[in-house]
Amino acid sequence: MSEVKVVDRSFAVSRKRGNGTIRYELWEADGVVTRYNLTYINHLIFSGDNGRVLGYDNKHDHHRHLMGKVEPVAYVSFEEIEQRFEQEWISIMEAYHAQRHR
Repeated sequence: MSEVKVVDRSFAVSRKRGNGTIRYELWEADGVVTRYNLTYINHLIFSGDNGRVLGYDNKHDHHRHLMGKVEPVAYVSFEEIEQRFEQEWISIMEAYHAQRHR
C-alpha cells in the first residue's frame, strides 16, 4: 500500500497561554506512521527558521529542531517522539509565559 497523509492539522495557542501555532502532519502506510512533522511555531520566542521554535521530523532521518539548531534523535516509536514533542513544547511555552509575567 502507498503512503497516505492521514493527519494535517494546526491549532493556535492562545496569547494567554504563550502564543504560537502547533502543527501535526502524519503519513501512514499499512497503518504504520512512515513520515511525520511536528512543529511549534512562535515568532515571539524565535524569529529564525520561519519561527519554528521546536520541531521533530524524519524528512532526512529522525531529528529535532530547537531554535535553529538541528540534532539527530534516537527513534524508538512515533508515539515516543510525539510524547517528547508535546512535553517539550508545553515546557517551552510555560517558560516563555512565566518570563513574560514576572
